[in-house]
Amino acid sequence: MSDFPLPAQPPVAPGDSTPAPPADGWAVDAGHGAAWWGTGWRLFTASPWIWIVMLIVYLAITLGLGLIPFIGQIASSLLYPVLSAGALIGAREIDRGGALKIEHLFSCFNAKAVPLIVVALIYYACWLVLVFGVVMAVGAMYGFSTLSSMLSSDPSESGIALLGALGVGSLIVLLVAALVAVPLVMAMWFAPALVVFRGADPIGAMRSSFVACMRNMPPFLIYGLLGLLFAIVATIPLGLGWLVFGPVYVCTVYASYKDIFGSPDSK
Repeated sequence: MSDFPLPAQPPVAPGDSTPAPPADGWAVDAGHGAAWWGTGWRLFTASPWIWIVMLIVYLAITLGLGLIPFIGQIASSLLYPVLSAGALIGAREIDRGGALKIEHLFSCFNAKAVPLIVVALIYYACWLVLVFGVVMAVGAMYGFSTLSSMLSSDPSESGIALLGALGVGSLIVLLVAALVAVPLVMAMWFAPALVVFRGADPIGAMRSSFVACMRNMPPFLIYGLLGLLFAIVATIPLGLGWLVFGPVYVCTVYASYKDIFGSPDSK
């Protein structure tokens, strides 16, 4: 893991097949980050209404589970990689010239579900440790009673009061926490795809995802900046643009996976 740099994909002569990528993926040029959005849009427009219905079904499941106190929130979090992996299988089907079906959303409710849920457990456990560390650090700096009183006040005012009272020291803690959170997102980015398409174990999938993201920071920077712009545009029309942006985003995850790890197999 310490040797992140990797040669870019080697040139391929006409008629030759692309060499198999390394276990942790290729390093690609920065411009590929923009190309992922182009590919994502192409995959979306191949079957836009089915994608939108799939998103609505996903939101209905998530909101429905959210109505169940405590257990529903946990179930929703654990099901996220299972459902997102199903969407990636749908994207692969379109990429192969097939037809997208709503059933693709549930296509990982099989033997793949367990390792995908384990990925979610590892991911959210790390988040809990991170949040706990931030609370402990801020509490140690200012006292837990003070922190508790500020957080228990009017929610509309507690955030401003917290920032005003905690000062620069706590902001530094939060900044460090944000930087620590980035590797968690990197470890999660390709993990569901690696579990489904390569049959990787949860820890191995998260490790390979992290390394692949580290090797491809330039394209991910371009991708992220464009994604931020598109998200803002999608939010302007009463948030309705997210009905398009959401599926396109999922398709870009597939596009980035295929670009870095090669064409998904038939698993």
